[in-house]
Amino acid sequence: MQIHGVDASGYPTIRLSVVTPTASPTPPSFKENGAYVAGYQAAALGRSKSVVLAVDWSRSMAGQSLVDAANGARSFVAAKPPADRIEVIAFGSHPVKLTQFSSATIDADDALRTMNIDPRSGTALYDAIVLGANSLNAEQSAGRVLIVLTDGKDVSSKASLEQAIKSARDAGVAVYPIAIAGRDFTAEPLQRIAKETGGAYHRAASSSTLRQIYGSIAAELARTWRVSYITAARPGAHVNLTASIAGVGSSSTNLTIPGSSGGSSQGAGSALVPVSAGGIGGTLAIMLAVGGLVLLAGVLLIAGSRRAWVRERLEPHVSASSHRVKEARKRERLAAAAGLFHATERALGNLRQWRSAQKLLERADIRLRTVELFYIMVGAGIAGGLIGALGRFPSWAILVMMLFAAFLPYGFVSFKAKSRLKAFENQLPDLLITVAASLKAGHSFRQGIQTLVDEGQDPAAGEFRRVLTDTQLGRPMEDALLEMSERVGSKNFEFAITAVTIQRQVGGSLAGLFDMVADTVRQRQQFTRKIRSLTAMGRMSAYVLIGLPFFIAGAITLLNSMYMDPLYHTAKGHLLIGMMLVLMAFGSLILKKIVSFKG
Repeated sequence: MQIHGVDASGYPTIRLSVVTPTASPTPPSFKENGAYVAGYQAAALGRSKSVVLAVDWSRSMAGQSLVDAANGARSFVAAKPPADRIEVIAFGSHPVKLTQFSSATIDADDALRTMNIDPRSGTALYDAIVLGANSLNAEQSAGRVLIVLTDGKDVSSKASLEQAIKSARDAGVAVYPIAIAGRDFTAEPLQRIAKETGGAYHRAASSSTLRQIYGSIAAELARTWRVSYITAARPGAHVNLTASIAGVGSSSTNLTIPGSSGGSSQGAGSALVPVSAGGIGGTLAIMLAVGGLVLLAGVLLIAGSRRAWVRERLEPHVSASSHRVKEARKRERLAAAAGLFHATERALGNLRQWRSAQKLLERADIRLRTVELFYIMVGAGIAGGLIGALGRFPSWAILVMMLFAAFLPYGFVSFKAKSRLKAFENQLPDLLITVAASLKAGHSFRQGIQTLVDEGQDPAAGEFRRVLTDTQLGRPMEDALLEMSERVGSKNFEFAITAVTIQRQVGGSLAGLFDMVADTVRQRQQFTRKIRSLTAMGRMSAYVLIGLPFFIAGAITLLNSMYMDPLYHTAKGHLLIGMMLVLMAFGSLILKKIVSFKG
């Protein structure tokens, strides 16, 4: 076993690489100064990792050197584990990303196969390492590897060697330099990069051996564990670190934590916990202080509960206006929101969509103002965006999640309104027959409506109760019924109210009219049900045709994710997905037009 690239620059986090003689399924265990290390993170680079292949395409690589370099990198790509994600970078006068990270090999192989020499002179080696480290830093995988191939020294980078090493360390990247020995070749910078980042330096006597070198790097990565842990040592302390695997072997190394115990280095203490508190006496003092604070919090909690209990017992006898006080406090809390609500209503209240949302709320019988629904939608959209950001989804996915979450409250209101309308439509024929029977018994039209309120069920009883309330306040019966038909949104009820209004104006038997309208409404409902039964096959075909592509894509992804990777992680795949969604939306609109019926 070997320990490479111990990095303590991110104190108190220690990073290192452990290379085992053979591939081990179990991670190594660690001892720091003889004490076992707990809570460390170990990533097996042989199972899953993110890899950046940086290839020098400067003028000095012209000819067979670039061909051999591309073929060696392509052999590495072809033999990679299925879970590995690869990105290709080329550098000459400046670094260029040729592909994005993908577990598929199509883009990487195509980019390597079509490489050309940079027409401008220069070799930006350090800039390429910085670019690769920044790309790997955005990856979720804990295993991050940068393989860089060059035949010369850096001559055109804006970044320095120290900056390149720092970028790789900050991103937790192990750099594996491959050097083709040439006239201007210098090994020291590449050896230093490999040593200080936990990688390994490889030198090729000629470009013809690059395929074997890439193969040896792949074999070494299959036996490498990338490890990070939080050290218990103080700055300036000397640490002996031992890594071991049962039945495989062990290895030790020594390191010194950066900084000094008396200085003010990173992690050396703070104003709350100074370095001098690190001894046994300081630890005991901190424990006593924490225990005292916990005890004090418990005493205050018990005392507060007892006072609350006493106040609750005395409140009915000493505070007759407690309810009014609570309401006043509630109004004070809502005062700030009221100004915002009024400003929003003034700005958006005249929009047609705003008035439609207001009618929808009334139709759903939800006790919300339109401005309250608006801000609920805004809050839901922000919550959806936060969930997407915490899940580290791409920007377009976060935008989709925000829109979906924002329209969830509106969808709920719409569903509630449709359910309520359907329930009212089912009650309507019986309601009309009840009014007709009441009129035949000698009651007035108003008494017939009162019968619906007393004996009916919601939502019809509630709506007619509102009509009677309006008439009691002086509103004409016809106006109240017309407003009810608009509020409920029932076409059948609108027909009935129109017939009643005409009949009340011209005279005649109102009971017979209600019987006729009830029979007409029942026939219309039966005809609508018949149409829905005849179009059921078409609607089911539409559901199947729309859902089948998503089901098949999900099933194939679960069974063989590699097969679907080109669709998910390439530009052409994204274009195909977009075209598929557009065509499916167009087809669903056509199918909806075919099976829909409005009588």
